[in-house]
Amino acid sequence: MTHVAAGGLKVAGVLKTFVEAEALPGTGIAAEAFWSGLAGIVAAFAPRNRMLLDTRARLQAQIDAWHLGRRGQPHDAAEYEAFLRAIGYLLPAPAPFAIETGAVDDEIARIAGPQLVVPVNNPRYALNAGNARWGSLYDALYGTDAIPEDDGATRGRGYNPVRGAKVIAAAKKFLDEAVPVAGYSHADVRAYTVTGGVLKMTLAPGLGQTGLSDPTQFAGFRGDAVLPQAILLKHNGLHIELVLDRAHPIGKDDPSGLADVVVESAITTIMDCEDSVAAVDAADKVEVYRAWLGLMKADLTASLEKDGRTLVRRLNPDRAYTSTRGAAITLPGRSLMLVRNVGHHMFTDAVLDGAGQEIPETILDAAVTSLIALH
Repeated sequence: MTHVAAGGLKVAGVLKTFVEAEALPGTGIAAEAFWSGLAGIVAAFAPRNRMLLDTRARLQAQIDAWHLGRRGQPHDAAEYEAFLRAIGYLLPAPAPFAIETGAVDDEIARIAGPQLVVPVNNPRYALNAGNARWGSLYDALYGTDAIPEDDGATRGRGYNPVRGAKVIAAAKKFLDEAVPVAGYSHADVRAYTVTGGVLKMTLAPGLGQTGLSDPTQFAGFRGDAVLPQAILLKHNGLHIELVLDRAHPIGKDDPSGLADVVVESAITTIMDCEDSVAAVDAADKVEVYRAWLGLMKADLTASLEKDGRTLVRRLNPDRAYTSTRGAAITLPGRSLMLVRNVGHHMFTDAVLDGAGQEIPETILDAAVTSLIALH
């Protein structure tokens, strides 16, 4: 591997080229400042990292020796605890203290939702996960075993109306549980309209109109208030979108024109640089970093063949609605993407310090992925 001098470090050429030609432009950070800053971090923390690893190795050797020396003897928990305290593995309990967090995204602090983990260097997986914040409940029910395939409700290449009817019934049962209609069911609704910022549902002939059991669950709409294209509802901090389209193959046969139910699902995603990724040398690292850069710049794409067609997958845009007060509101179209870096126990030769030693991989990962997150 060819290394090039940069900021007092020796950096693999492929990595240096990527950082300077792709990652740095647009951040306002000069190449010299980045490399010298990384060198300062390495100088401050690499020795501490090595010291901690040496401490871990020492403790592990002492623990191994203790167990080997007592092979075949009954386990004495009190003696073992005393030993662990004597070698410094267990430390005295600290004095009482309080700790709080601040400036934490709602997706982590307040919204309870699923989290996905995907290898960041697989563009198709990464894009699917980033876009999994919103998903079709109809598709999820139709394409999985959540709906049994008995009584003619089999899955196949074409649309099965028998299965479709069961999917729609299951989706409306979900709506009745999550965002119930006052006195009736979503199956009784013939039209959804918005009047004075309030959601109204026209029922079957002779039943008049009604609203939600909890009107505060109505969050907004898209399109015209009288004939909305979508109704936005909220349950336990998560959104549900009713897609209304009487020209849609599904909506045309639904009494209310309901074409789909789109639910907010995977709130966060770990874009993984570690457990599910084997990124060892500098070229591997650049592949991982380039994928993360594509996600941060929202220009990552993945092509796939489906039914003889080439589809291009990319990150979804944000979702726009009109609030109950008539104001424009925007909801994130993608999950909150977190990046997981390699742990402190690994070293990489993608960057060498001034003495020619490999640096902790976690320092390199943290530095480059943080730089990329500025985009």
